[in-house]
Amino acid sequence: MPVIGFLHLGAPGPNANRLAGFHKGLREGGFVEGQNVAIEFRWAEDRNDRLPELAADLVGRRVNVITALSATQAALAAKAATSTIPIVFQVGTDPVMIGLVASLNRPGGNATGISSLSAEILPKRIGLLRELVPSIANIFVLANPTNPNAKTMAGELQSISHQLNLQGQVLLAGNDEELRTAFAQIQKPNSAVVVGNDPTFFVRRTLLAELAASRRLPMIAYERDFAFDGGLMSYGPRSSHAWELAGGYVAQILNGKKPADLPVTQVAAFELVLNLKAAKGLGLFVPANVLALADEVID
Repeated sequence: MPVIGFLHLGAPGPNANRLAGFHKGLREGGFVEGQNVAIEFRWAEDRNDRLPELAADLVGRRVNVITALSATQAALAAKAATSTIPIVFQVGTDPVMIGLVASLNRPGGNATGISSLSAEILPKRIGLLRELVPSIANIFVLANPTNPNAKTMAGELQSISHQLNLQGQVLLAGNDEELRTAFAQIQKPNSAVVVGNDPTFFVRRTLLAELAASRRLPMIAYERDFAFDGGLMSYGPRSSHAWELAGGYVAQILNGKKPADLPVTQVAAFELVLNLKAAKGLGLFVPANVLALADEVID
């Protein structure tokens, strides 16, 4: 029975829906866990420093393929651990820029996967915030300093801030205390927050919603779960679908395809989710044009 090595920065609980998508992709490709494929799970429990060790452990077990989803750090750790075992990733930034593949169409090497380019849609998220709150003059972007996306977002923020005549600042945080400190630094009026895509923030989405509400800060994140767990709004690809695509790629590799021959797939469908209860708590009136843009509205 072939074995899939599953490497992730987070924990299983918060990723249950995403895992269901991954299993669906595997199933559609002809593989069911426990029947004709086994999965060795390695969860870093939000400890970035454990990823190299966990990746090396999977390599030592000679798994048939390693998958690293929704965590750029995990994908890079897997890539550093082996140049021969196939790797399927799902990342929110350009995989060419961070060295995972040689090109999107011809990945080369032993890695391929799914790219949602979440970090590169920062201008769209800022635009949606200003559609809802036109008075916004200051944008604060939360970024995890261990994530390569932080540099990408910093460059994007500088460019879009100049174009829209905004003041932009990146706030680095990687745990509860650092997040509270980051929000405490936001003292300027007419400010808003953009949550950078990172598993560290995903598992702390309820805390982020509470911090934003307590300081009456409009906030947009990258994943629908943020809005469902009290956040104001989210805009980005549905991760469960991206994981489903990754599961399909793993199935193709188990059926004999080589990563070098599988082009990196870019997620093209994005969704806007709006939480009206959170908007009311912030004292915001939601214009009809913003409601019309929303793919899903939470009352």
